[in-house]
Amino acid sequence: MQKHIPNFITLLNLLSGLLSIYFATSGNLQLAGMMVFVAAIFDFFDGFIARLLHAKSAIGVQLDSLADMVSFGVAPAFVLFYTIKELTVISGPEFLPFSAFLIPLFSALRLAKFNIDEEQTTSFKGMPTPAVAILLASFPIMILGCLAESKGIYFDIVTNSYFLASVGFVSALLMVSSIPMFSLKFTSFGWRENQTRYIFILLSIVFFALLKVAAIPLIILLYLLLSIVQLLFEHKEDVNSSSEDA
Repeated sequence: MQKHIPNFITLLNLLSGLLSIYFATSGNLQLAGMMVFVAAIFDFFDGFIARLLHAKSAIGVQLDSLADMVSFGVAPAFVLFYTIKELTVISGPEFLPFSAFLIPLFSALRLAKFNIDEEQTTSFKGMPTPAVAILLASFPIMILGCLAESKGIYFDIVTNSYFLASVGFVSALLMVSSIPMFSLKFTSFGWRENQTRYIFILLSIVFFALLKVAAIPLIILLYLLLSIVQLLFEHKEDVNSSSEDA
């Protein structure tokens, strides 16, 4: 019985993605964005529970990818599509919202590459689909919620249809890039091997405490920057090690 628990949680992830699509097409973009967040929570716990119960299975891996394709590929694309569509009523060309459909196309490619790459266990190549989905899902929540009350330059930026389309385009490219991105999976709790994770978690908490949902784009940017810094640091260590060996 316990071997089916992770798969059940994965199906809840899929259900959340489907509900997100439903709410997006029904005009409730804030709730659609929130359902992507719920899907991400289920996505975290299905893997966590599978490891805890030693219930990993081949079908679980495939089911997880299929659920992720819907929840973190199709659902955020619909959220972004309708968000841009509402904004282009004010200004912007009619074709601009369709740029959002790059997200599921590149998500499918990203997930397919991930499934056949045995090296992506403790780290990732390219931006993970849940990170991109959370980023895109945060925009309608910010626009309709926290930022709407105190309109300023931040609000002006995230309500710019060209900006949102650009974020979607760059996010799609980042998913299929070869940039190594650190994982939040802990194999130990020592500082040296986890310092990037600890710094990211600490700064994310600070950002979220100060800005709430509006912090999410900054947190995703922080994740990208720390991954690049870690890559450069590891490259420097490799160069120094090679010099010493020589």
